[in-house]
Amino acid sequence: MLPRRYLPSIASLTALEALERLGTASAAAAELSLTQGAVSRQIQLLEGQLGAKLVTRERQRLVLTPAARDYVAEVRKAMKILSDASLTLRANPAGGTLRLSILPAFGMHWLAPRLAGFAARHPEVTVNLSTRLRPFDFDGTSFDAAIHYGREDWPGVSYMKLMDEEVLAVAAPLLLARQPGRAADLLSLPLLQLESRMGDWGRWFACQGLQGQRPPAMLFDQFATMAQAAVHGMGVALLPTFLAGADLAAGRLVPAWGEAVAASGAYYLVWPSSRPERAPLSSFRRWLAAGAAEGRGGADIS
Repeated sequence: MLPRRYLPSIASLTALEALERLGTASAAAAELSLTQGAVSRQIQLLEGQLGAKLVTRERQRLVLTPAARDYVAEVRKAMKILSDASLTLRANPAGGTLRLSILPAFGMHWLAPRLAGFAARHPEVTVNLSTRLRPFDFDGTSFDAAIHYGREDWPGVSYMKLMDEEVLAVAAPLLLARQPGRAADLLSLPLLQLESRMGDWGRWFACQGLQGQRPPAMLFDQFATMAQAAVHGMGVALLPTFLAGADLAAGRLVPAWGEAVAASGAYYLVWPSSRPERAPLSSFRRWLAAGAAEGRGGADIS
């Protein structure tokens, strides 16, 4: 149980936060529909409860102390979590919400088409998706879980493996007017690469028996942009097979050389190991695990 003596009132916290953000008591009072005196009283109450000086008066203005500014930064995070929780409850008062951070390409092409199956089995759960490209600190966010690509190198989380990744070298048909006769021929073509996977082409060439290659490549921050660049003939791209499938089937892309090869990482569902697991996340993990147990893995768990 939290000690109540260290749980200030929302009114006091909002007064302090508004003063720090807006710079003057008059501006804070106007935003909160209070008088300046009421803002000052709320801050005085907070100082008394915390036993610390939060503001000083300089030239008739209230100025936060350095410690108070640090305190407000943490308070702002907590208020954001409270706000998100309230919005979540309002959006789904009869059930729960799963807040999931996703990778753009994986979320769009692998996860999103399968979520209808989860919704059918768990109509009480609302799934909210938000894009994050890199690992982050779960503390201070409202995310229940995230999709992670790579290895088990995200600190402070638990892991559930979703699928391994295979990548295929692909290009627009016009770029390959003359089909390469060997893997080394790709070194003479423009190459496309994700900036977060700078070693992918080196590993791909190594799989073709060409060690030590680190060819230059045009960099992209997302697979979707790189795939479109490949479709428009800007170069040869290494794309995950789950992402390249539609363009290959439509003839917008063709294999540039060889078969798909194993990538250096895998996709995982991760969630903070220090936080109690909420029911929506438990339902989601069981649904994913059931698909894997039926032998479908990354194929179809709807």
